Order: sequence, then C-alpha cells, then structure tokens
Amino acid sequence: VQLQASGGGLVQAGGSLSVSCAASGGTFSDYAVSWFRQAPGEERKFVAGITWSGTTTYFGDSVKGRSTISRDSAKNTVNLQMNSLKPEDTAVYYCAADTDYFGIDSRAYAYWGQGTQVTVSS
Repeated sequence: VQLQASGGGLVQAGGSLSVSCAASGGTFSDYAVSWFRQAPGEERKFVAGITWSGTTTYFGDSVKGRSTISRDSAKNTVNLQMNSLKPEDTAVYYCAADTDYFGIDSRAYAYWGQGTQVTVSS
C-alpha cells in the first residue's frame, strides 16, 4: 500500500487543522492506520490511531481530548482533526499503516507516508 499525507499548514495557537492520509494499492480495510509526529531533534512519537474496522481509536496523551480520528472507507482515507492547537504541536506529521499491528510503536509499522508539516504559531 502507498500512503499520501496531506493537509498540513500554518495555523495560530488555539486553531484547528485536519490532516489526511490517503491509501492506494491495497485493500484499505486490511490496515490499521496511525499518525505519528516528529519535531526537530526529537524522536517520532505516536499521536493517534484507528483500527482496521474503525471501531476503536486511541490517542496519545499529547492530543487526547482535543483530537478525533476517523476513516472513510469509500475514499480510502484516514483523517486526523486537531483542535485547540498549541505551538508544541508543531512537527512533521506522518501516517503509518500495518496489517498486523495497531499500537504506539513506530518501529512496528511497515508502511509510511511522506509526512506533512504542521506549524502552530503563538
């Protein structure tokens, strides 16, 4: 499967932004999908994920309570909506997918998108 991340940009603190991960070349429902982010000089960290069926979602502490994640099977996309954005949310956001794993360990995901930059200004 190929993943294409999009939707990043510049937003003011307190604003909202949605990033999207589009999948092609595979059966979308076979893959659990998660978002990770990486700020300069830091390791890649789990943000949010959604299971193969879309019935279960999980959020990292950094975005819990102010983000939602959903998947659109008709469009083969997974969307991450982030609200009440903070400057510390600034990072490159990556989507990742795997057929056998759903969790917070980035090393376990076999497929990755190219990343999209999210910048939150104070």
